[in-house]
Amino acid sequence: MILSFVLLGITVGLRTMTAMAVLCWFAWLQWLPQQGWASWVGSLGAVIVFTVLAAGEYVVDTLPATPNRTSPPLLVARLVFGALVGALAAHAIIEPAAGGAIFGVLGALIGTYGGFRVRMYWSKSLGRDLPVALLESACALALAVVTCWQLHVLLVGVIDVLQRVG
Repeated sequence: MILSFVLLGITVGLRTMTAMAVLCWFAWLQWLPQQGWASWVGSLGAVIVFTVLAAGEYVVDTLPATPNRTSPPLLVARLVFGALVGALAAHAIIEPAAGGAIFGVLGALIGTYGGFRVRMYWSKSLGRDLPVALLESACALALAVVTCWQLHVLLVGVIDVLQRVG
């Protein structure tokens, strides 16, 4: 479970809105249902807003004038969303949100700085940034979907065990 929170945080470090958009989709489809304070995540409005933000981020990230992801305002946004995504993921699988938030922030730091270094290396090696940016976006989306699916499978297993016991 901890690894899932870190992986979602890494996704946030690569693309700030991707993990949030995917979590909203999973909550809306009832694959990772949210209750209580987190119930807003499963609304159609949240799905639309975060999907549009994620798509916009994919476009903006390919532009040469886009600021560095490690600049203070962008780094803070990644850390905040890393904490939020981690907390939401933990809450969805009936785990403490605080632990999810901590590991989400850790993952966001790894994704931000590690993703920056990997992207710079490959952009210099290829002599072009666009293919690397597109591949990074695809990897972030795939990582978020696979990780949320694994959490869904885990949640289904927990619910099955609880039904057998109860």
